[in-house]
Amino acid sequence: MIAYLSGVVREIREGSAVVVAGGVGYEVQCPVGTLGRLTVGEPAELNTRFVVREDAQLLFGFQDADSLRLFDLLTGVSGVGPKLGLALLSAMPVSALAQGLLGGDVKLLSSVSGVGKKTAERLVLELQNKVPEHLAAAAAPAGGRAARMVSTAGRDAIDALLALGFREAQVRAAVAELLAAEPDLNADTLIRKGLGRLR
Repeated sequence: MIAYLSGVVREIREGSAVVVAGGVGYEVQCPVGTLGRLTVGEPAELNTRFVVREDAQLLFGFQDADSLRLFDLLTGVSGVGPKLGLALLSAMPVSALAQGLLGGDVKLLSSVSGVGKKTAERLVLELQNKVPEHLAAAAAPAGGRAARMVSTAGRDAIDALLALGFREAQVRAAVAELLAAEPDLNADTLIRKGLGRLR
């Protein structure tokens, strides 16, 4: 079992990265958020899950223990394999995904590519009482100023990005992350930065 990987990023591919550790290059499948934090030539530390199938041996990597914990919960649901678990974690931050599961937000979950309504309902049914509540804490509105920003500039940016054809879950996640980092961003800047994350 490979539970942790520390090395230098040699290459970043679509959906994966090659990390060299001890002279060996490991291809690690990662969510979009984790890949976005990796830089070629720089050190990387990943929490990993090694999955053995009849046709492949796959290594999945995550930036933190919470992401790995949620991945394990997702893939423990019947009909949800590593690929779909990775898609869910790529579509939105851990906090937003955890909040969606705890809140029974079938619409949000089914907006992720590859997740139909029945799968979303099964995820809620099986995980609603298993997801640790602290995972959703970061998704709660900060109140006051942040809440007003989300309802004005954030909402305008979300509407504009949805009109361009991006998926709702990814749009809301991107805008939420941008506002969490910089609450004073206006709608135009949110749209521009959001496009950079979504493309």
